[in-house]
Amino acid sequence: MVKKRFEELLNTAKLRLLKMHYTSNSGHLGGNFSCIDALMTLHHRIMTSEDRFILSKGHSAGAWYVTLWSLGKLQDLDLDSFSKEDTLLPGHPSGKGIPDLHFSTGSLGHGPSLAAGMALAAKQKKLDRQIYCLCSDGEWQEGSCWEALIFSIHHRLNNLTILIDQNGLQGFGTTQDIISCHNLTSRITSFGAEVQYIDGHDISQIENALRNISLESPRVIILNTVKGKGLHFSGTLESHYLPLSEEQYQSAHLKITAEQEK
Repeated sequence: MVKKRFEELLNTAKLRLLKMHYTSNSGHLGGNFSCIDALMTLHHRIMTSEDRFILSKGHSAGAWYVTLWSLGKLQDLDLDSFSKEDTLLPGHPSGKGIPDLHFSTGSLGHGPSLAAGMALAAKQKKLDRQIYCLCSDGEWQEGSCWEALIFSIHHRLNNLTILIDQNGLQGFGTTQDIISCHNLTSRITSFGAEVQYIDGHDISQIENALRNISLESPRVIILNTVKGKGLHFSGTLESHYLPLSEEQYQSAHLKITAEQEK
């Protein structure tokens, strides 16, 4: 897909994500908008049918569901039921019937371990397969993430890529205020992983980083992002919880549409 066409598709996905959260009156929109650029780039421009993806930051399920919709793997009716009674698509990915869902996720900190296990199994079976896992920065306060990283480095899992959506905000404040950490780069590098630090909203940087294959170790791509990018509560804690009012929805819709028409 040519870049211009992909940019149009990305904006269409953002509009659909906005509508889906508005009609379901759901929160967590901020974390969805901080990672949708990376999710769309990964799935449309990088991944093959053999590759596997795990969403560790389960509260950004909406961005992943919309990405699957943009691939034709989910339908509008599926998205219309998001986070409602008897839905196929709950607020955190779980259950049966969701395309490409390998594990029920969202209990933060478990994704890297699951991804590491899949990467090791792929290597032992000699499969030409890349494993991708998207995390939040807040979940790297979980010890299981570091255990998975140590395990992955020890086993030279160069078929594993961990993307960290580093928007600097978590449930009760900033990562700097809660655990004195605003950038994970130096900490992860010290463990021996190959780390790239990029603009998580620049699709060219995202694509280039993902194509930069490691030969010796797992890769960690730290996405410097803004929570609620492009929305009225961009970069604020409110974007972690609050749903949209009608006025806020219309304003965001106009803003994204204007970007699409440039």
